[in-house]
Amino acid sequence: MKSGFVKKYSFARIAIALILFSFSAFANAAQVRAWLDRTTMQMGETVTLNVEVSDSAPTTAPDFAALQKDFALGGTQSSNSVEIVNGRTSVKLLWAVALEPRHDGAIVIPALTVAGQSTQPITLTVQPMAPGGSKAGDDVYIEATVDPQTPYVQQQVTLTLKLFFAVNLVDGTLDDPQAEGVVVKRIGGQDANFSADVGGRHYRVLERRYVLQPEHSGKLAIAPIMFRGHAMDRNDMNSFFTRGRNVTAHADAITLDVRPRPANSGTDAWLPAQSVTLSAEGLNASASARVGEPLTLTLRLQAVGLGFEQLPELNLPKIDGAEIYPDKASTQNRDAGDVVTGERVRKFAIMPKRPGPLTIPSIGIGWWDVVHDRPETASVPEVTLDVAAASGAATAPVEPAAKTAMASSNETATPPAPMKSSPDETQLWRTLAIAVSALWLATVVVAIIAFRIRHTRRPPPKTDLRTMPENVSNKARFRSACLNSDWPTAATTLIAWTCARGSNARNLGEVARSLDGTDQIVAIDDLQRVLYASAPAGDLAAKLTSAFRDGPRIRNEIADRKKSALPPLYASRTGSGTP
Repeated sequence: MKSGFVKKYSFARIAIALILFSFSAFANAAQVRAWLDRTTMQMGETVTLNVEVSDSAPTTAPDFAALQKDFALGGTQSSNSVEIVNGRTSVKLLWAVALEPRHDGAIVIPALTVAGQSTQPITLTVQPMAPGGSKAGDDVYIEATVDPQTPYVQQQVTLTLKLFFAVNLVDGTLDDPQAEGVVVKRIGGQDANFSADVGGRHYRVLERRYVLQPEHSGKLAIAPIMFRGHAMDRNDMNSFFTRGRNVTAHADAITLDVRPRPANSGTDAWLPAQSVTLSAEGLNASASARVGEPLTLTLRLQAVGLGFEQLPELNLPKIDGAEIYPDKASTQNRDAGDVVTGERVRKFAIMPKRPGPLTIPSIGIGWWDVVHDRPETASVPEVTLDVAAASGAATAPVEPAAKTAMASSNETATPPAPMKSSPDETQLWRTLAIAVSALWLATVVVAIIAFRIRHTRRPPPKTDLRTMPENVSNKARFRSACLNSDWPTAATTLIAWTCARGSNARNLGEVARSLDGTDQIVAIDDLQRVLYASAPAGDLAAKLTSAFRDGPRIRNEIADRKKSALPPLYASRTGSGTP
């Protein structure tokens, strides 16, 4: 009886405890709210959204991804505070995020969920950007200028931004120019800083330069460039404990009137530039040349107002009486004040094949002079060299000529009378003749024995480079580089892999010339276009992996050397002597 009473009493206590816990949890449920620091603003300005959670255990930040449709999200800050009032502890968590509207009008900030609760939606009124932009006399204003205003398509345009500010900026960001169909590149390294007095007011100035390259003709609009920051007022004591007040400025929109390529500019590569120079180094009319000895010619193409990506590939035309071996081109871009100068340099090895005059024809590259608005040509003149015969070449035999001269003289001259010899002289000559004959017979016997020994000895077996064992390390490294689109590593590994199979290639061009397979050569050409011409990769990984599935297929270089009348341009690294 007593046992049953104890059980009922225990169940009652548990039920009461559960009820009290539920009321306590309900009383301490998290409370959330959201608000903006202002509900009306202009385009180009930013507004701060605050989300606060009270009486909650530590929780994750709200998901602001739903706001990205209407706003560009800035930095997010968080803080927490603890209050104890009449023995009751209150914890508050606060998140603040900067919002920049993407369009004007009434924008509704949707409910956000945090700590299991939802905030109330908020409506923000965004007014259109004030016409005219910021101007001199404001605390902060921007000047944006372009030169030229009416460029040709693909011509470089210099954009100069100047930010004037007469307040103490705590922080700030200046937008980069943006426009559809325009390639934008910042030049000049670090920003320039100086001071200026405008309208009787002293400003500090930040100057920044860009190069714009329009990709098509017609009207191209550059969106207004914005500055957003915070300024600290010396007379406002509260600003020392905050980030200061918001300051913004924007420049007027800029429109470029882009002209198409002129009809009289030819059909070659379109090169609108301020100046273009083409030079040849290493060869002139006084240079010494000899058959079988390579000559080095270096072509250098420089263009002020064009990047190297826009310059055409340098090539030599076919030269009668010589073979041409081009090297890989080297490229670079340099900032020259307010414009970019591009450069391409390429070396060529020229191998004369026969003695006599060797003419290297003139080379010309057409371009458009944007300063004088007319077509021009950059060229190097032709050069004629006197090629000497190969060193060690055989001279004309003189014995037949001597015999002919003697025969002709004998036809007209009176034959001499026979001379009589004494018996002692006759015996001496007979002995000498026998000795010379014996020496001659001994020489013939030795030569026959040496010939038989040399031809009965079998040469060592030759190694077929194409049957060498697979280089597993190079193969794995090459496949990994292709799968990860690491094209520089794929190129260096392919060169090492080819050398491991007996080639002496030093770059991708020499690798292609040492291969015996059209698919592999085509794949290397595609790889070079991706590396050096910024071409899209596309299915390059699959093409390289398929072409070199069994490794590089090396040509039979021994047979090629036997067929060639010229010695190799570079000495082989894999062997010495002739096979």
